[in-house]
Amino acid sequence: MAITDDTHSKSIGYILWIFGFMGSHRFYYGRPITGTIWFFTLGLLLIGWIVDLFLIPAMDREADFRYVTGDKNYNISWILLTFLGIFGAHRFYLGKWVTGLVWFFTGGLFLLGYLYDYLTLNEQIDAINRRHRLV
Repeated sequence: MAITDDTHSKSIGYILWIFGFMGSHRFYYGRPITGTIWFFTLGLLLIGWIVDLFLIPAMDREADFRYVTGDKNYNISWILLTFLGIFGAHRFYLGKWVTGLVWFFTGGLFLLGYLYDYLTLNEQIDAINRRHRLV
């Protein structure tokens, strides 16, 4: 078995699963399409949400293979986005000061930017971590 980086946490995944009928755990594990479907269908009418209780370990392993560790921690970024994202806290953490200030003064670009970050946060962190590995 290949050695992987532990980029995501099952504990955080299960905490987000509690709100999973809105798709938050799926966004966290890098599944933006199904996260969006869960958001608009309330977790496929709660059936998919219940099934996900058993799928979280597999989603965690897949995320660990897909993304690399580095200076920026996925768990911290997701906690900041989920609870303080409207103020741009996750963007400040990622070193994106200009857009962090924009988020702070516009409520995450009037919530559209907030949705964008839910769809792309893992890729943003991955790109930063990969760039730092090359330096």
